[in-house]
Amino acid sequence: MDLKTLKTEDSFLKNLLLGFQHLLAMYSGDILIPILIGAALGFSSTQMTYLISVDIFMCGVATLLQIKRTPLTGIGLPVVLGSAVEYVTPLQNIGHHFGIAYMYGGIIAAGIFILLISKMFAKLKRFFPPVVTGSLITLIGFTLIPVAFQNIGGGDATAKNFGDPTDLILGFSTALIILIISIWGRGFVKQIAVLIGIVVGSVAAIAMGTIGFSSVHNAHWFQLPIPFYFATPKFEWSSILIMLLASLTCMIESTGVYYALAEITERDLNEKDLQHGYASEGIAAILGGIFNTFPYSTFSQNVAIVQLSGIKKNKPVYFSAFLLILLGLIPKVGAIATLIPTSVLGGAMLIMFGTVGASGVKMLSKVEMNNENMLIMAVAIGLGLGVTVQPTLLHFLPSTLQTILNNGLVVGSFSAIILNIVLNPRTKEA
Repeated sequence: MDLKTLKTEDSFLKNLLLGFQHLLAMYSGDILIPILIGAALGFSSTQMTYLISVDIFMCGVATLLQIKRTPLTGIGLPVVLGSAVEYVTPLQNIGHHFGIAYMYGGIIAAGIFILLISKMFAKLKRFFPPVVTGSLITLIGFTLIPVAFQNIGGGDATAKNFGDPTDLILGFSTALIILIISIWGRGFVKQIAVLIGIVVGSVAAIAMGTIGFSSVHNAHWFQLPIPFYFATPKFEWSSILIMLLASLTCMIESTGVYYALAEITERDLNEKDLQHGYASEGIAAILGGIFNTFPYSTFSQNVAIVQLSGIKKNKPVYFSAFLLILLGLIPKVGAIATLIPTSVLGGAMLIMFGTVGASGVKMLSKVEMNNENMLIMAVAIGLGLGVTVQPTLLHFLPSTLQTILNNGLVVGSFSAIILNIVLNPRTKEA
């Protein structure tokens, strides 16, 4: 009996730590969205605190919707959902030109749109053979590497202190720790290599005096989400159109994440799985509009956590979802996670995103290397990486087009799909 109890506690603790590792991997990327939009729209510190807390709460709710299989929702893969960066520019533009009420109306409209087309979009599965999904997964990892390096440098590439030696030491030391544990670690220690690296990096930052605790002191102890806290949603056609275009880019990115996780967990996805996945994101976006937060989509960085930890079950992600909900209700506790230096997270991201990209390369190695497939890979990966590292190339285009074409994953995905249809027409019949 005692042995059984110990095993149960051990399992609980392991899953809790693995869930916390998932949370830390997505936390900084997620709170960045409310910070960017709140700052652009002139939110007060009180409004910003509420926005971040409720957003984190809704991340947990959205994640539960996705990992729990129901007759209508849930892809059932170990995926974490968060605020989608593709929506940042459209939401800022709508908020500036029409007001935040229309911003939330656009979010609800995007959610309804995703929900309505989920079945039809899932039927496009035949257009995602290994040469396309492999290119997609490779791009998921490699297009995010510049983000990792920007974070290692401190986060803001325009700042005078960008690339400060302290940030570089913290960032690359964190990456080195994760690398060492991933190579020579054993058992559970190896599975939580990213968590250990982030914790050690953060402790080192405290010792170096780079972390302040004012954000924790100023945060509230409890905050309950309130529907329509900022505004009752209003609807306007051009705002809705922009949000629908952004939602399509997110659905394509989510497709890549689904297939990446399916590859890692050795699971075959069918149309029903994809439909459930898209439907979950649609409902999550509708809830985001009602609770005045954001649309929610899959987080690519958490794919690497599954790969690095070797834990392919959903249980740790359930723990992560409940932790997100808890942190959203207790802002003071949640604020502790905001203390993690950007450079430390950047070091972790370097290993995580590189791992995802390597998984894509592994998948492509199984593809027949004929001239057609080589062209598909070359053009898709080349265009995807190109617009990622040189986004100003398209700055003369309208902002709506920039939102779509500056997304390397979307550009690469469309290129791979179209070229595959042209060069490998037989795959359409699969």
